[in-house]
Amino acid sequence: MDILSNLKYAEGSRKNRKRVGRGEGSGHGGQATRGMNGQMSRSGSKHKAWFEGGQMPLQRRVPKFGFTNIFKIEYQVVNLSSLQRLVDAKRISSQVLNAEELKKLGLVSSSKKPIKVLGKGDIKSKVNLEVTDYSKSAQQKIEAAGGSITKA
Repeated sequence: MDILSNLKYAEGSRKNRKRVGRGEGSGHGGQATRGMNGQMSRSGSKHKAWFEGGQMPLQRRVPKFGFTNIFKIEYQVVNLSSLQRLVDAKRISSQVLNAEELKKLGLVSSSKKPIKVLGKGDIKSKVNLEVTDYSKSAQQKIEAAGGSITKA
């Protein structure tokens, strides 16, 4: 039977917090865990999270120069030499190589990011590619080998 004097909070409903400034008997009276003196021991004291006590702040110490283009497209690069290496190893079996196939072959790390084929190296085999972008030299070499390349 619950009597008002026996009521307790439900398990886990309350946290054990340090009650400061409630007298010396609590063990947290006096300065109420604020220390003896200084700015932060006074009432109404506050400073920004990046304030360093008057030392030259980090955002002013670090040199700032240059420009970062937030609209830059970061391509995953695939060279023709790496495609030819996989053809020689007989790992390329599908007719059309798209982003998912290139990921399975280990040429790119993600099938979601844009992929660009570059003309470094030579390709002797016929391959059909569907990629985000490609260079003119890559297009010429692939078409000369009898393959095709299209933008997906």
